[in-house]
Amino acid sequence: MAVFFIVIYIQSIGSGIGNFSGLFHVILISQSIETFFYLVGALISFFDTLLTMDILSGETMLLLSSLVPVKPVDEKKSRRLTNLQKSQFTLSDELRQIIVGLLLGDANGQKQGVNVRLRFGQGVVHLEYLMHLYELFKPYCSMVPKFSNSILDKSTRKIHSSIHFNTFSLPCFNELHELFYVDGKKVIPANIAELLTPLSLAYWIADDGGFNKLYRAVVLSTQSFTLEEVKLLVNVLNSKWNLNCTINKKDNAFVIRIPSKSLPLLQALLAPHMPSMMRHKIDL
Repeated sequence: MAVFFIVIYIQSIGSGIGNFSGLFHVILISQSIETFFYLVGALISFFDTLLTMDILSGETMLLLSSLVPVKPVDEKKSRRLTNLQKSQFTLSDELRQIIVGLLLGDANGQKQGVNVRLRFGQGVVHLEYLMHLYELFKPYCSMVPKFSNSILDKSTRKIHSSIHFNTFSLPCFNELHELFYVDGKKVIPANIAELLTPLSLAYWIADDGGFNKLYRAVVLSTQSFTLEEVKLLVNVLNSKWNLNCTINKKDNAFVIRIPSKSLPLLQALLAPHMPSMMRHKIDL
């Protein structure tokens, strides 16, 4: 803010020195705009910190959503693709690997008629990560990210809000949906050993992993899968990368634990692939 007022003062002086006054006027406008964006960035950072403590009110969430450039669009208009246009969408090998990791995590494939759309969602505290995913899938999207309504947890009295976006329903997603879904339920494909790569693992951990600081272990939330499916995942992780994973029981379900002794190996494997805002999940 000090810079802002100094520039105003210089501008007033500049008005009396002939041709140079225009230059000072330009500086004033430029600095004012820059200061505005600094203030908005600081506010968003401040709100993000509060969100981690789940203490923002519904009214404050509305203010935050107005500050962040993610506005809903006319989804009906955005989905008007011909069958020919839909057939022209393809997936790069890199994006396919990323989708594998995301489907192991929180992403969902949803059948829309004959084709499939992908749905991505995160709590607002992970806004930066969600926007990173949106940039990856932007050419395939039927909407920009938007906030969901705040949900009040009656037991804790905390407000939980999220942000999400969907892709178009496209044939290029159908193959992966057939592998990961049976009768509408997400499953682990039998050929997951062929599908899972370091890039896939990086996005799986980014999407649905956590770092236990006490034990310096990475935990993968696999509660939605059966014990046999979790065993399959552990066997793949151990056989492909020697990660010494174990299965831990949690609330009548099962999670995967990558122990501290395997952390250096995991870091070396995933460092080139892990999204920057999620590197803390492997203690980088």
